[in-house]
Amino acid sequence: MYQPRVFIADDHPLVLEGFRQLLAHDTVIVGTAHSGGELLEKVQQAAPDIVLLDVSMPDKNGFELIQSLKKKVPRVRIIFVTMLSEPFYVSEGFRNGANGYVLKQSASAELMTAIRTVMSDRRYVSPEVAQDVRESIEHPWIRPEGYNAQLTPRQREVLRMLANGIAPKAIATTMGISIKTVEFHKSSL
Repeated sequence: MYQPRVFIADDHPLVLEGFRQLLAHDTVIVGTAHSGGELLEKVQQAAPDIVLLDVSMPDKNGFELIQSLKKKVPRVRIIFVTMLSEPFYVSEGFRNGANGYVLKQSASAELMTAIRTVMSDRRYVSPEVAQDVRESIEHPWIRPEGYNAQLTPRQREVLRMLANGIAPKAIATTMGISIKTVEFHKSSL
């Protein structure tokens, strides 16, 4: 039976080692990285089938990394493994090209299922993600003609900061806007 080639990217060494041990029997671990920059340096040489990627990385968030990963390894499949279960993170992950979304709290039970599902060219969404969010991912809404869901530059900036784990109050201070404005952008996302 073919064992998928997996690259693991997470900024926590304990998580990396835990995933490595969890997957050692059923996959071939071809590399690990503690940052987005390290991942981009190593991924092409490693030639993985799948990259397990945390949304919150120290230098670049996972959403920003997907396009660069797909350029370096065009057929790579991306599974986000993260603590972030809010609907806009899940939606943004798939909108950017993820193939799977697994919550860390259930990763030990779900990770191999997610890998097998994604390797068979299907999407995987953790059962712990709210049912309505899973349904919107699994059965995407067909947009009416003329509908536009592009984020504004300000919304992108707020989203990027949120994905990097920055608190709304700190975002407001950094951007020179009120916390209510940050919360408005967050709810709009």
